[in-house]
Amino acid sequence: MTPRIRQHGLAAVEFAMLLPLLLFLLFVMVDGGRALQANVIMVNLSREGANLVARGNTSLETGSQDIIYALMASAPPLDVNKRGMVYITRVMGTATGNVILDQYRWNDTARKLGYDISKYAPASRVYGCNAWLVALCADITSKNRPSSAIMQGKLDDGEVVYVVETFYKFDMLLTGSFNLPVFGPDLYSMTIF
Repeated sequence: MTPRIRQHGLAAVEFAMLLPLLLFLLFVMVDGGRALQANVIMVNLSREGANLVARGNTSLETGSQDIIYALMASAPPLDVNKRGMVYITRVMGTATGNVILDQYRWNDTARKLGYDISKYAPASRVYGCNAWLVALCADITSKNRPSSAIMQGKLDDGEVVYVVETFYKFDMLLTGSFNLPVFGPDLYSMTIF
């Protein structure tokens, strides 16, 4: 055999040995790109949600689910019906600190969307409500206002801010097969307006 034919065979063997590594790197890059895209979508959803809530065109008590529905309808390609959650929390500054006025989560029973369908309810990082009545956190009353560390010391007495938190349970393609670390378990974004 001539040296030239041997080199062609050697190149084919080298390529065959490197192909699994190259494919693995390709899948990691694609999966990382999917995670980055999902994270950008969640950040944009929280920003737009805070913008909609702060406009104040509707009462949160009656219109929170409509605002959340509008947000989540703009979330494709993410499957937010099964893997997404939104919390809207109203925080007010007082002389003694910041307090939670109310908190809403995605639970649209009329459209059969949100928590009732997905059962996905990651803990809010603003206020962890344990008792929910439909979509309103039921254990917040005018006599029992829990304190909040959000914007601590930055809110004036009577100043109100809206905090919109978005969560998405992102499953990477390769984690099930190779038991690799993930970017989450939950992608998260918070916007204060």
